[in-house]
Amino acid sequence: MENNIQFILLKPEHYNTYIEIGTKAYNQHYRHLWPNGDTTTYLENSFTKEVLLYEEKDEDTALYLIKLNSNYVGILKVTLHKQLQDYSKADALYLDKIYILNEFSGKGIGSKTLKFVKQIATDHSKKAIFLESMQKGLALPFYLSHSFSIAANTQVPFNNVIEEEKPMYLLRKDL
Repeated sequence: MENNIQFILLKPEHYNTYIEIGTKAYNQHYRHLWPNGDTTTYLENSFTKEVLLYEEKDEDTALYLIKLNSNYVGILKVTLHKQLQDYSKADALYLDKIYILNEFSGKGIGSKTLKFVKQIATDHSKKAIFLESMQKGLALPFYLSHSFSIAANTQVPFNNVIEEEKPMYLLRKDL
């Protein structure tokens, strides 16, 4: 199955697909974080054409659609150069988003995506990959099983997230 997974660099003609897949996957996995399941705040900060146009101009941002066979099944956002902890922008890559549709979970897509991100980091001579994960839920054990370790406590940056759902970890994988 893994060999049929592709990472397609986002182009403007695919913005609607990226927005649709990102919105659906985010709502499938994270609606519980928000009062009454209202994810509008996050969606307006992540999945609009205006946001994508802005991110496209940022040379440090790389956006991808994840495709399995002929289906778009997820999205990926990477910040290529970001100063984190004791790592300079030149040494750290930040994995901002991996959102995969529920119906395609358990097919090796997340693992293949992490391999792809590691290759990007290696190509840019990075010393570490960072990401943030909710302290509760299935993502944390997945990342820990892929050699990430907890580097710090953080939280969701939006005020209107349910307070007890805000805790996150900053995770790091040294390369």
